[in-house]
Amino acid sequence: MQETNHILSLPSLEESYPLSEQQIASYQQKGHILIKQAANSSEIASYEPMISDLVKELNYHNKPLEERDTYGKAFIQISNLWEKSEAVRRFVLAKRFAKIAAELMGVEGVRIYHDQALYKEPHGGHTPWHQDQIYWPLDTDKTITMWMPLVPISQEVGSMTFASESQRMGYINKMVISDESHRTLAGYIEGKGLETKSYGAMEAGDATFHAGWTLHSAPGNPTDSMRKVMTIIYYADGLRIAQPDSKARESDLKTWFPGAQPGDLAATALNPLVYSRS
Repeated sequence: MQETNHILSLPSLEESYPLSEQQIASYQQKGHILIKQAANSSEIASYEPMISDLVKELNYHNKPLEERDTYGKAFIQISNLWEKSEAVRRFVLAKRFAKIAAELMGVEGVRIYHDQALYKEPHGGHTPWHQDQIYWPLDTDKTITMWMPLVPISQEVGSMTFASESQRMGYINKMVISDESHRTLAGYIEGKGLETKSYGAMEAGDATFHAGWTLHSAPGNPTDSMRKVMTIIYYADGLRIAQPDSKARESDLKTWFPGAQPGDLAATALNPLVYSRS
C-alpha cells in the first residue's frame, strides 16, 4: 500500500504540451527537433532516482571501458524499464510525451516500440553515425524517438548530432552501429551535402525528437559525470510488421513483437497504445 501511494504521488505527466504549427513543420522537414522542458525540473527530480537505481541494478557491463568495443564504450543500455517498475512505467507510458510524438508525426495515435536508458559513463566513447530504424521490422516513416536527459548536459557533452533531412533518404544501408557505420555514413552525409545540427547544452527534461530514418551520432563524454538519458521509441498505431530483411530485424521481431509474424498488426502486449486523438 505504501508503494502504491508513493507511485500515485508521482507527477502524472498527463497534461498536454502545446506545440506550434511551426514546430511541427520544422520537425517534418528536418527530421529532428528540440522541445524545451517537455518535463519540468520537479517532475524529473521525482523520476530520475528511480530510473537511475534500476539502471544500476540491471547494468550488465563487467569490463572496464578500455576493454569494450565501440558499442560497449558508447553507453550503458537498458531496455524496457517500464516492465520492471511501476514508477518508471508511469514515466514511459506518459500521455504528454506520446501526444508530442503523435503530433510531430501527424498521426492519430502512437504505440510504444520500447524504451531505453542510455547512460554514457564518464569518459565514455562516442556513438557512431547510424539510423535507428535499420533494427526495426516496420516498413514506414511514422516512427520517432524521444531522447531526454535526466540531468543537465553541458555544451562539451551536448545533444546528439543530426543530419537534417536525412530521413527523406529512407533506408540507406543495413549497417549496425559500429566504426564502419561511422566512417561510411559520415562520408554519405558529406557527399550529399547534408547540414548537421547539435542542440548543444540541454537541461534535464528538455528532449529531442528524431525520426527513425534520421542519421544521428553523439560525442563521447569527456566529463567526470554520468550522462543520464532516457529514450522512448514510438510508432503510429495501426502499422503492420514487415518481413525482416536482416538478422538485426529478425532479432527485434522476436524481442519486441513476441509471438507476432510479418503481416500482423504491430500491437502485442509489449506495445501499448499510449495516445490516441480519439
